Amino acid sequence: MNVLMPTSQPSAEPVITTRPILVVDDDRKIVALVRAYLEREGFPVITAYEGREALRQARAAEPALIELDLMLPEIDGFEVMRLLRADSDVPVLMLTARSSLPERIIGLEKGADDYLPKPFSPAELVVRVKAVLRRVNQPAAATVETTTATTLTQNDLNIDTERYEVRRGDELIPLTPVEFKLLVTLVAADGRALTRDQLLDAVYGSDDGDVLDRTIDVHVGRLREKLGDDAERPRYVMTVRGVGYRAAPPLEEA
Repeated sequence: MNVLMPTSQPSAEPVITTRPILVVDDDRKIVALVRAYLEREGFPVITAYEGREALRQARAAEPALIELDLMLPEIDGFEVMRLLRADSDVPVLMLTARSSLPERIIGLEKGADDYLPKPFSPAELVVRVKAVLRRVNQPAAATVETTTATTLTQNDLNIDTERYEVRRGDELIPLTPVEFKLLVTLVAADGRALTRDQLLDAVYGSDDGDVLDRTIDVHVGRLREKLGDDAERPRYVMTVRGVGYRAAPPLEEA
């Protein structure tokens, strides 16, 4: 069982959500242990042991977050994420093999919000769950301290930071919470280039030291794909080589 026993007790904090956490793993001992730690923190928990059941539970229960092992029978975690992202932006915390960097990158590209390498401590998993939920529930405008506007524009995009909506005319563009906060952070920077570290801090929080710089590149790629943006002739997100990214200038200035 790829679980490290914790050296400290989980901290007692107010519960961030009353919606259930869906724990998905084919190892029943891991599921039981994770469930015990989450319930100890006040989270309601539902479980699944294979991919099809995970999808059924996700659509029926509308969980606040899914803890998803990638190595599942029948339908693996990658396919579960792909199918989930077709109609859901539920946060996903994936479990990956510690030595498999490509596996982590693929998982992020398919829509995971964060990852935890195996073997893991159940106490750390609880901390990760709380961190993801805080990011999801954090007001988008707070990702940049100077942002007070509830509506931002980026060329033909209208961004509502209260409703968490991005529209192009009448078209609603569905973004995950991470993608939305990334876009808001770039637009609110008012043309300034932001480093990957700055974007990681804004989107994931400065205490998330295990997040890869490459994670931002993955999220930018997914954001561009959803916005229909061209990296060579960007309307929304520009690459600043050797630095990071910035919002593209108004079209008449490009």
